[in-house]
Amino acid sequence: MLGQKRIPSREGGVEVVVEELATRMVKNGNNVTCYNRRGHHVSGKEYDARKIKEYKGIRIKTVPTINCRGLAAMSSSVFAAIRAAFGKYDVVHFHAEGPCAMLWLPKLFGKRCIATIHGLDHMRAKWGKLASTYIMLGEKCAAKHADEIIVLSKGVKDYFKETYNRDTVYIPNGVNRPEIKGTNEIEEKWGLKKDSYILYLGRLVPEKGIKYLVEAFKDVKTDKKLVIAGGSSDTDEFSNELKEMAGDDERIIFTGFVQGEPLDELYGNAYIYTLPSDLEGMPLSLLEAMSYGNCCLVSDIEECASVVEDKAIVFEKSNVEDLRKKLQEACDDNEIVENYKKNAADFICEKYSWDDVVEKTMELYRG
Repeated sequence: MLGQKRIPSREGGVEVVVEELATRMVKNGNNVTCYNRRGHHVSGKEYDARKIKEYKGIRIKTVPTINCRGLAAMSSSVFAAIRAAFGKYDVVHFHAEGPCAMLWLPKLFGKRCIATIHGLDHMRAKWGKLASTYIMLGEKCAAKHADEIIVLSKGVKDYFKETYNRDTVYIPNGVNRPEIKGTNEIEEKWGLKKDSYILYLGRLVPEKGIKYLVEAFKDVKTDKKLVIAGGSSDTDEFSNELKEMAGDDERIIFTGFVQGEPLDELYGNAYIYTLPSDLEGMPLSLLEAMSYGNCCLVSDIEECASVVEDKAIVFEKSNVEDLRKKLQEACDDNEIVENYKKNAADFICEKYSWDDVVEKTMELYRG
């Protein structure tokens, strides 16, 4: 597998997906190698893991990386694809659009090549012209050369059919049922108690709609906090913009990147989890938030609405006033929130299973 930044890591949804798939495939008796990038964790050196050669039975190989914005993903996928082409593998599984620009090479060497399109990455606001061009090259290469393409939403499935007349296979992400934790660490770090905050947890990038959230929340009359948990992606520029928007509103807390116990506690004790995105692949954080039994408030894009069905509060994408109104209603009416919380975990854990995802993916591997 290649295309992820590194495993183990929670730098993004791709990394979580690769780890979930690879660990289960190893348990089922398969040999799995994951190609990790060299270089620093996007959220700071303090999160850098030591270089490893094995993780939970997965062979880890670290490839050279040009540690420069826009070039890190490109360079690491080039080197990983070259090594995969010459390696003794039956299947090479590419994750995300950009890395698929090199899919033709292992294919040329007789490997069965699978691509997972985690989202239409060329639409993301953070990319410059060079990176966007490379991502589009990857998309076209996957459409032309991949033996099978996995998509995570019906919208992306339709896009590939309409744009390339290419059939794809819909296999959504899975989710694990977590253990609910107390508030020890988050109370100590940020003074947060159960149900005292509204949570956004994810990367701090423009397409996640966090600007709408900050703008809307500032006009909500509540003593609940807004916790924005997550690290920057490639640059701190957007993160700094958000902090400027928040200004002197002491109710808005930026935690930075979180993992481990604080992450579990944040998910498990929120009053509401919100994902106001304009663009998603398949939002793994939303699946996780629901698995912790959260009342969720999401934008009405297909990738969110199809996940939650009628089990969450939905607002009109990009509409700050509608988001403010839904936040205010939820803050004013605890009963509504509790009703959504009651059914969230059972609903999402029955709907999305990692074991099912692995089984369907292995079927594609076999051909």
